[in-house]
Amino acid sequence: MALITPAKASKQKNTIAVLDGVRAFACFLVIGYHINKFSHDTHIWNYGQYGGVTTGFALVGGYGVTLFFVLSGFLLFIPFTKSLLFKDSWPSPRTYYLRRIFRIWPGYYFSLAILLLFVAPNYLHFDHLKQLFLFATFLMDSSQKTYQAINGPFWTLAVEWQYYMLLPLIALGIRLVVCKTDDQKRRSVLVFLCLFALVLWGLLTRAWGRSFDINPHQHLWLPAYLHNLIMFCLYGQSGKYLEDFAIGMMVCVVYQLVQRHPETRASLFIKRGSWGIWLLGVAGFCFMSLWFLTPYYSILAPYIGAHNWLVELGFAISFGLGILGLLCGPMSLRWFWELKPLRWIGMLSYGLYIWHEPILLWFRDNVFPQFSSWPNPIRYSLYWAVVILGVVPLCYAFYRVIELPWIEIGVQYIRSRKRVDIAQPAAKAQIEQAV
Repeated sequence: MALITPAKASKQKNTIAVLDGVRAFACFLVIGYHINKFSHDTHIWNYGQYGGVTTGFALVGGYGVTLFFVLSGFLLFIPFTKSLLFKDSWPSPRTYYLRRIFRIWPGYYFSLAILLLFVAPNYLHFDHLKQLFLFATFLMDSSQKTYQAINGPFWTLAVEWQYYMLLPLIALGIRLVVCKTDDQKRRSVLVFLCLFALVLWGLLTRAWGRSFDINPHQHLWLPAYLHNLIMFCLYGQSGKYLEDFAIGMMVCVVYQLVQRHPETRASLFIKRGSWGIWLLGVAGFCFMSLWFLTPYYSILAPYIGAHNWLVELGFAISFGLGILGLLCGPMSLRWFWELKPLRWIGMLSYGLYIWHEPILLWFRDNVFPQFSSWPNPIRYSLYWAVVILGVVPLCYAFYRVIELPWIEIGVQYIRSRKRVDIAQPAAKAQIEQAV
């Protein structure tokens, strides 16, 4: 996921520290979801055995992915937001893409190669070349044959990478809208309207694609090949989650306005009400986790349950409010999320996200049956022991050996390219002057 190098300014350090802690929380949500699911599959517990509230929170961890998407929307939109709102210099697309490549590619392709060799060697056969091509191009979320195959979390990396590739184009489109005015308030409103349109686009494409998941034999208004192509590009197998990223981008806009103009009424209101904003996000998260237990189940089910097209938006808004409250809140609200152990886990989140499921699956299928006679609580704790004693050390090594060296190589390469770009015009000017 998105990882930012700590900045020199103290305020930026605090901000990054908070988001590192939030990233660790997102990682714990996803890992906890898989552990709870695997422990259910191995008959440690059954759905409803401990009540609906416990079951709801046990399975809500799958939406840790939503939190990752919101975080990515926030973090990657920061430089574009500064340019759109305050007319700062436009971020270099080349620098942006190079940073994403050096951050994501080495860890992903290394993991993919290892898993292909030891977990899914059948994908190296000639009859699986099409599927392998989708994995190589980050399109594995768009086909039934590759969706959640080889490694379950890979499909979210596909969604993330597609957003990374589109973001400069989305920002450029917003720029074409806001450049028509020099008034900052109008620019802010126009940016929000564009992001709101992006949310609507995410919801509409999700509702459209979901309708074909529910009723795949419905009438097609386009030729089948064209319909399948549009479905491949706009929906895939579960949506492109643009509403999640857009919520993170909205939070980024609000936060940048608060940072740049802390004296305005809106900024003061957000700062003073940061605890309330954070608690509202927590309440939203709890409601989205347990909505099926409320008296409004019959009303909400068509939108949240059966069609599932408002679930992502509900969780994204809740997470967005929580992030905004933490970013603008006092130390009494931030201190927990800035704890060094939590930030350290956040630093390892990319590797933890990739590796936890394959290792837990191997443990479940090869080692766990030997403990079938042990009490269920101890058997359940074995999954967490594997994560703490096995997955975390492995991912630290993964970070030090694979991730960090390539991040540093990327930083050095980008700096060298910037020096070349600066030197070339100067050299050209000297030559012209000499001539």
